[in-house]
Amino acid sequence: MQSLPHSFLAIEGNIGAGKTTLAKLLSERFDRRLILEQFSDNPFLPYFYKNPERYAFPVELFFMTERHKQLQNELTQTELFSQGVVADYFFVKTLLFAKNNLEDEEYRLFSRLYHVLNAGFTQPDLLVYLHRPVEVLQAQIASRGRAYEQDIADDYLLGIQRSYLQYFRTQKDRPVLVLELEDADFLRDSKVLDWILEQLFDTFPKGYHQRKIEEH
Repeated sequence: MQSLPHSFLAIEGNIGAGKTTLAKLLSERFDRRLILEQFSDNPFLPYFYKNPERYAFPVELFFMTERHKQLQNELTQTELFSQGVVADYFFVKTLLFAKNNLEDEEYRLFSRLYHVLNAGFTQPDLLVYLHRPVEVLQAQIASRGRAYEQDIADDYLLGIQRSYLQYFRTQKDRPVLVLELEDADFLRDSKVLDWILEQLFDTFPKGYHQRKIEEH
């Protein structure tokens, strides 16, 4: 079986984009160590979706410390990289969600803490972002049925999307690949998955890259 050219692959995306599903598929197909975000343990998350102004800082602080602990445990095991690693998030997610959710003073403090914690992490060889329209995200959020996600507003998802894309366009130290998937279903349509794999087998120079799926 052909091996992916990227030893450390991170899959990012907005809420409901399908990043965990894709990471699991890649892990199984290429026998890679899988790192999945442990998001459901955040006790502030249900309260945040009901009252974001009050609970934004504790929800983001909890996410940051939990992600840092998990990645520190996982990424210090250097033998993992001989097998290859695929993750359904990376630590930069912490900063981008915080930028969208926090007030300016809170964000400045949060950003200082983030940069201290981020300094020692191994960086992905390729960071992939699954881009979908908001209406597709909302449909997938509804279908997976997590009660605390059902009232997420379109504007909130658009804000997260803007934060990601603005950040990615400034990246010069690693390759970032944005895959515009529209409503393509890589779980049920093998041609869609084949197209994604074709992109992942490519090699990319550092910086921002974008590929758009055609109709399948």
